[in-house]
Amino acid sequence: MVSVAAKKTSPRPPAAKQCGPCKGTGEVPVSVHVGRKRRVVGQQTGLCLGCLGTGEAATD
Repeated sequence: MVSVAAKKTSPRPPAAKQCGPCKGTGEVPVSVHVGRKRRVVGQQTGLCLGCLGTGEAATD
């Protein structure tokens, strides 16, 4: 009779937390200003500076 050793599994790394400002998407809305009085005319998507577009919170 042959004995077979059990496989050893390594523990999984902890799951990364989502970034707060972008909620894990990596993009945030940015207002678009035009004219001398800098009127707001709309919004466009911009890169999240909190996570630099990764969607994961910093682990500092």
